[in-house]
Amino acid sequence: MHRFTPRLTRELATFLILTFGLSTIFYILFARAGTLTAGGGSYVLMLMWCPGVSALATRLIFQRNVRGEGWKWGPTRYEIIGYLLPIVYAAAAYGAVWISGFGGVDLGRFHVSAWRFIILGILTSVVYALGEELGGRGFLVPKLAEGLTFTRTAFVSGLIWSVWHIPLIVFADYNGGTPAAYSIACFVVMVVGISFPMAWLRLRSRSVWPTAIMHASHNLFIQGFFDTVTVNTGRTKYLLSEFGAVLAFAAVVTGFIFWRLRYRLADSTDN
Repeated sequence: MHRFTPRLTRELATFLILTFGLSTIFYILFARAGTLTAGGGSYVLMLMWCPGVSALATRLIFQRNVRGEGWKWGPTRYEIIGYLLPIVYAAAAYGAVWISGFGGVDLGRFHVSAWRFIILGILTSVVYALGEELGGRGFLVPKLAEGLTFTRTAFVSGLIWSVWHIPLIVFADYNGGTPAAYSIACFVVMVVGISFPMAWLRLRSRSVWPTAIMHASHNLFIQGFFDTVTVNTGRTKYLLSEFGAVLAFAAVVTGFIFWRLRYRLADSTDN
């Protein structure tokens, strides 16, 4: 049975108030600077950890401990899925645009050695992504799942996650260089789409690590590789990056696949 108890409602409200309250500090800093490079990158790290800090604080307030975040590693196959999945849907989206001629590709733009990018890059990216994931999937998804079906849990968590990014799209330079409404629309669709596999991995593995790795892999390969080697031929910015229609479509297809796999999720107690 799925239902929201008064306690669950208070927990979710506390988490959201803390998350958006802390994040507003950095929204203002980025808005004043007009760029995410403000603070030399440290502000981005602190912003990404606002959901994680808020989740841990909420658990301490209501539980007096931080259990339930999914700290255990769990079966490694889920971490592998989390690492590979963004590469697959990104390769499909970018490959389709490159082949169609709506965007070009120049591998000469990529100047980082493969081992450094794949190994050190993912480790660094996990440090950043873990902050968001302790909040979004460590806390929010399992809490929503107590009161909602999987479909609604994935959708609502994705919607909240996307809204959390919108101030950066509107007031800073985290966008696709297209009209703000277009960037927001594509971004929201993409985020909601990938929220289905992320919610599935969190609930199936009972661990936050598969989603932290998936989030890190998404950021690393899309922003660090695919965007880097893509050549804008005029309409490309409307199709690719996290603010383009084709990547959003690939995310929806990915989300649909994991939505179809929802039957594999069983009610269980979080670790």
